[in-house]
Amino acid sequence: MDEKFVVDTNVGRIARWLRMMGYDTVLFHELDDGLMVKLAMAQGRIIVTKDTGFMQRRAVAMHRVKAVLVSGDDPELQMQKVITELKLNTHFKPFTRCLECNGVLRARDREGIKGEVPPRVYERQEQYMECPDCHRLYWQGTHWEDMHRKLQQFELQTQQAVEGDQR
Repeated sequence: MDEKFVVDTNVGRIARWLRMMGYDTVLFHELDDGLMVKLAMAQGRIIVTKDTGFMQRRAVAMHRVKAVLVSGDDPELQMQKVITELKLNTHFKPFTRCLECNGVLRARDREGIKGEVPPRVYERQEQYMECPDCHRLYWQGTHWEDMHRKLQQFELQTQQAVEGDQR
């Protein structure tokens, strides 16, 4: 089964990284943590939070809901903890979900996109993806390259952490 997540707003950048890797990830904005637990249980989602008190909730403590507790303020270190603890594939289905709303991206015809992207982008890029929910457009430009490198870095760090644990 493919992992699905619900990410507490206190670690919201993790939601973007998980979506970048292709994981179905809901960013939870409500104040009532009980609603997040209900959502996780109903949809089979793993909770990611920085709230230490959350881990004492009955559903989490009794392992009815899986949760990952991250610490610190560095989103990359937090993400590394999630990847390592859950043994996630950092190249699961990369760049298949909208980073903003979690929608599943669809390919768009290049001709149909003309006028919707900057002219310079249109001249250089051949492939485009669009979120059918929020209509955000994506292409493999420099931002994509930076994100791809970061996924590779996460993968390397995960391998090093696993090797360190085996020693």
